[in-house]
Amino acid sequence: MAAESNVEWDVAIVGSGFAGALIANDLGKRRKKVILLEAGEGIPPNINDYMRRFYSASAKVPESPYTPEIFDAAGRLRDPSTVKAGRPTVLSLAGHNWKDPKQGYLIQKGPRPFGSTYDRIAGGTSHWLGTCLRFVPADFRMKEKYPSVPQFVDWPIEYKDLATTEKSARRTPYYDEAEKELGVSANVEDQQYLGIDFPANYKYPMPKIPESFIDRQVAAALKAVTPDETNFLEMGKPVTEIPVRSLPAARNSQPYRNRRACAGNTNCIPICPIQAKYDPTITLNDATNTGFVKLMHRTVAREILVGTDGRVSGIRFTRYESDASPNTETDVIRAKIYVIAANAIETARLLLMSKNGGRTPNGVANRSDLVGRHLMDHPYYVAWGLAPKPLYPYRGPLITSGIGDLCDGQFRAKRAAFRVDIGNDGWNFLVGGTGGDPNVTTFDFVNGTNNSRLNSASPKEALLGDRLVGRLNDVFTRQFRVGFLVEQTPDRDNRVTLSESRDGLGLPRPEISYNISDYTRQGIVAAHRMRNLLFKKMGIEDKTEIPKNDPARFEEQIDGKLVTLTFMGAGHIMGTCRMGDDPKSSVVDKFQRSHDHRNLYLVGSSTFPTGGTANPTLTIAALSFRTADHILEENLK
Repeated sequence: MAAESNVEWDVAIVGSGFAGALIANDLGKRRKKVILLEAGEGIPPNINDYMRRFYSASAKVPESPYTPEIFDAAGRLRDPSTVKAGRPTVLSLAGHNWKDPKQGYLIQKGPRPFGSTYDRIAGGTSHWLGTCLRFVPADFRMKEKYPSVPQFVDWPIEYKDLATTEKSARRTPYYDEAEKELGVSANVEDQQYLGIDFPANYKYPMPKIPESFIDRQVAAALKAVTPDETNFLEMGKPVTEIPVRSLPAARNSQPYRNRRACAGNTNCIPICPIQAKYDPTITLNDATNTGFVKLMHRTVAREILVGTDGRVSGIRFTRYESDASPNTETDVIRAKIYVIAANAIETARLLLMSKNGGRTPNGVANRSDLVGRHLMDHPYYVAWGLAPKPLYPYRGPLITSGIGDLCDGQFRAKRAAFRVDIGNDGWNFLVGGTGGDPNVTTFDFVNGTNNSRLNSASPKEALLGDRLVGRLNDVFTRQFRVGFLVEQTPDRDNRVTLSESRDGLGLPRPEISYNISDYTRQGIVAAHRMRNLLFKKMGIEDKTEIPKNDPARFEEQIDGKLVTLTFMGAGHIMGTCRMGDDPKSSVVDKFQRSHDHRNLYLVGSSTFPTGGTANPTLTIAALSFRTADHILEENLK
């Protein structure tokens, strides 16, 4: 029996990603005994093993630096049924095999693929980009502002609950606290739009990351546009300029908390090689250094136990040594308060697995039958092409600026909003399958192939020496990419359930049903029109290609033409345990506490009622501080 199970902890937390790490550290600093259960590996002493795995990976996808290994000894994708803490990967979603349970950890039932992935290690999704946007105020009040869209609901909180001290238990607003802890680089004046405001004299922890040359060229192209060109945006007023703003990022623009400044390696995903980007292992180390927080890694929560009084009484877990080891240890952790801080898929899975011998037949915290429902992402529409003059990509962080002023307007009554990302990474992940550029294009011009669609001469060019260098310098410097994060409606039938397929511990794997609504499709259509405007203004030669076997592709009539579109996952897994005031129509309350069990909290983006267009991480962090305050005030005085 594990020694930890003989202790009654103040708080037991499942998951050590952003929400779990922040809450554990906050409680530990206030001398509360906290135990963290992490399904995967623990905090590494350094990132050397991650870097070694990344450098040697044949496919440098977002998950490649992290455990468990993607491939088996024979070079095949590992069978998820043999992995004790499984995870989805980009490679498991490739082509026509995306529904194969021997290829993908998620059991995909369609009709569209759920394209986002995640890691299960200490620190959670460390392969994030680092973008730290605040939600715009309208994102919290979508039913109130746009009642014609039946799927929308309002959050039980407003922007001011996170952005002011009016309802905060701290002297610092929760958004401000989150920006400080994560170390966000930004300028306030760039972020004041669409109702986003800040306390008087507020400054971000660090100045913004400088704009790239590409950012400046996009800004110049959109400096002057005509109402006729921008009518499709339906903003409710003439649009004659589309501002390009720097993006707030948890990436150091100068040394901060003993971490160095960004060196522009263009490798934020999957791993910053110099750790200039924040990841939750930083906060986890701070938490364990308090002396009040303990991390148990390779520890999989398998059931939430509920007593006859309706309160959670324990979490049953299994520990393992390795995927190859048959030896496991099952025990129960007991605490006063329980926090489930896995991502939106794994949190729903754990709740649904928790049957309590039939006393909670629909799972824990699920009297509303809403656990697992309203799964969301930001469907990501990407386009790319060649500029007439050099833009010099592959320098700086992956993304330094974007377009956010188009994220709210009267158009949201009938189609989704989108946010624009301006890529500094050329065609990095877009061509030639999983290899990506610059490798694919280089091989094309060395070997006389055309996987990049840039070696289109007849016969194909196979070059050496100065001719090869000159040709590559020409095409690489002109590569351009733009991405659109599209708002998704919280649809009831987009959901996580339990599959009959099992993982390496014999637990049911997550089964995913997923589609995009017509409202969201029309947001992608508007994004395509924005792509056309931008390419026209910059003189970009379109090179976007959608494979015929892409399971996310669909067709739409746009300006009299049948256009093929597609989307991919943004890595922003939201919904499945939505928050609200009414227990019949939500899973948790405004403090992320279960309506059904008063000592159970479900935290992270699983509680988001709507997703807007902003990356969810900063709002996850702000809500985590708010929940930590509530735990202390209501339960651990």
